Amino acid sequence: MGASDIPVILIHGLWVHASSWDPWIERFRAAGFAPAAPGWPGDGDTAAGTRTDPGRLAGVGLDELVAHYGRIVDALDTPPIVIGHSVGGLVAQRLNATYTLRAAVAISPAPVKGVRPVPLAQLRSSFPALRWPGNIGRTVPLTAAQFRYAFGNTLTGTESDDLHARYAIPGPARPLFEIATANLRRRSPAAVDTGAAGRAPLLMIAAEQDHTVPAVVVRAAHRLHRDADLVSLPDRGHSLVFDHGWAGVAERVETWLEERVTGPLAAAGGDAAGDRA
Repeated sequence: MGASDIPVILIHGLWVHASSWDPWIERFRAAGFAPAAPGWPGDGDTAAGTRTDPGRLAGVGLDELVAHYGRIVDALDTPPIVIGHSVGGLVAQRLNATYTLRAAVAISPAPVKGVRPVPLAQLRSSFPALRWPGNIGRTVPLTAAQFRYAFGNTLTGTESDDLHARYAIPGPARPLFEIATANLRRRSPAAVDTGAAGRAPLLMIAAEQDHTVPAVVVRAAHRLHRDADLVSLPDRGHSLVFDHGWAGVAERVETWLEERVTGPLAAAGGDAAGDRA
């Protein structure tokens, strides 16, 4: 099967709009794939439009996100590649455990149930939402300064503020509460069946300077999967999929896909070149 026959579903994370994937869509389309970046349920067509009516996202949690993207996967004629960032990376892992995918990529994925490290930087990044229990049913915005800490800590202030103006949207706090309490609950929406039979190949990408999902958190999640591939990117923060260096991340993903899914090595049953723990 050629790349032109393979759909690619891109899932954004909390606090950013689906339009942050626009450069990826252009790149994957030029490579012959059929990419799309459907927003979360309640997202407007644009970041500006979403900011004017953020209440449509209020209360959206992980189960709603998985069901939403699961319906999109089910409507396709052929299994897709699913690429998720942050909370979208957690959703990609859940989809990979319960739906038929061709491959899954989790970039700086939010922690799943069973991940133990909770670095201070992660807590500080989540604090705008978690500081008040009543936020669980609300949407919470990030100020430009909060965005610079959580997303743009490796960028110039000018670039971080520009990305905030272009892509930032208020996000539902519920997923963060579900993630924060995952290890305290017998059943959690953040739980992923990491041993599910028949899963597609999974690539996990850690950004070594990430404040929102520190690399130690991604490595802990990778150990739960065991058969996943892991790539660590130095000097990158949580904005890695939509800042000035996005193309380098996309290139790493494309290389892995060629080796594991679409290229001659994959057809021959070869392994990906990503680092294995």
